[in-house]
Amino acid sequence: MPGMWWVVGVVVLAAIFSAYLGWTAQRVERLHARARSAERALDAHLLRRAAAAAVVAEQAESVELYAAARLALDAEPGERETAENDLTRQLQNVALDPADPAARTLVATSRRVVLARQVHTDQVRDAQNARRRVVVRLLRLARRYPRPEYFDIVEPVLPELPPAPLPATI
Repeated sequence: MPGMWWVVGVVVLAAIFSAYLGWTAQRVERLHARARSAERALDAHLLRRAAAAAVVAEQAESVELYAAARLALDAEPGERETAENDLTRQLQNVALDPADPAARTLVATSRRVVLARQVHTDQVRDAQNARRRVVVRLLRLARRYPRPEYFDIVEPVLPELPPAPLPATI
């Protein structure tokens, strides 16, 4: 009889440990999926910002800004951070007209880039922390997923534009 309780205890511990491993593997998968999703969202916001910057550059006839926007739109993955930083530097030197809808779009997309980058950074940090856990490393639970990387760009700081004037009503 006493040997039976020992076997039951080992079976219960094995069940608890296997449940923990399943939960950990699922968490690693979920965190990597979130990091990939945040990367795609950041990429989409960066493309929108570059397109909006190209429109503003055309209106302002700014060759440097237009060139930086085109480089950001056409950049290869390895060159993307540099191209986005160049675009940010060019944007900081542009005077924006508060009444211009293109300028308002540019400011709005730049704000979204800041938020998307913060979300991306948080998701990458969480996924990398999960990868560093001893159980994950020993059992190689993250081997199926590419290592998420941070996207380091200068925060785009554009001026606060006053609210758009309301149309006159009669």
